[in-house]
Amino acid sequence: MKKVILVTLALAPMFAFAQSTGRFGNIKTLVEGIGDIIKIALPIVVALALLAFFWGLVKFIFAQGNEEAKADAKKIMLWGLIALFVMVSVWGVVRFIGSAIGITDVGGSITPPTLSF
Repeated sequence: MKKVILVTLALAPMFAFAQSTGRFGNIKTLVEGIGDIIKIALPIVVALALLAFFWGLVKFIFAQGNEEAKADAKKIMLWGLIALFVMVSVWGVVRFIGSAIGITDVGGSITPPTLSF
């Protein structure tokens, strides 16, 4: 039963993208879908990495006098910075690849509200 479910889930994208028009419609739709998922998840993960960095900073400040606690806080800050670097790099690489293959960011920019006088 599990094998049938796994095979169905593995083949479902082929059927879902079967109605696309154009020669590379399926691939473009797949890449755009992955881009949408990354666009939603990236700010959340970046916020968690920033939170981890600040958590390590707070632990470092309050660990004065305890060298072991300071070392643990430094590790948390370091991993928070590494996570921030990786996430922002992934964001840049995805945008670069998207622009290189011609996928435009439709509706991605938010216009700030303005006041009319």
